[in-house]
Amino acid sequence: MSSHRTSTVDRDAVARALFVSMGLLRRRLRASGSPGELTFPEVAAVARLQRNGPATSAELARLEQISPQSMGATLAGLEERQLVRRSADPHDGRRVVMSVTERGARVMERRRDVRVEQIAAALDGFTDAELHCLLAATPLIQRLADGL
Repeated sequence: MSSHRTSTVDRDAVARALFVSMGLLRRRLRASGSPGELTFPEVAAVARLQRNGPATSAELARLEQISPQSMGATLAGLEERQLVRRSADPHDGRRVVMSVTERGARVMERRRDVRVEQIAAALDGFTDAELHCLLAATPLIQRLADGL
């Protein structure tokens, strides 16, 4: 038995609208960054280590879909700033794993707090109904992200 759904909503139009609006949001947040802030690859590496725990440079490169050389350079810069540290893999002493330092965790927390404050300030002009609508959409946006 086939599970075709009929819909009055144009899925491609929704995808296009989300792509445009989320891209604009991402660009505006990036544009408001401060000098010396982490680059996108640095944020991605630290966030991945925070979520998944210690990993090798090669594992991180594969997960982030970048070259091992690029990940190595990214991690070297993060290590130099003491945001990540290298240590022997507890399961295989021949391997080196990277993990987030306390300083790295604090930098990421401050970064998130600043971004949340920026978004909260932009929400000041929204009605309660609009805020409820945005809040209701967040699990759907998360589900969409998980599906990519």
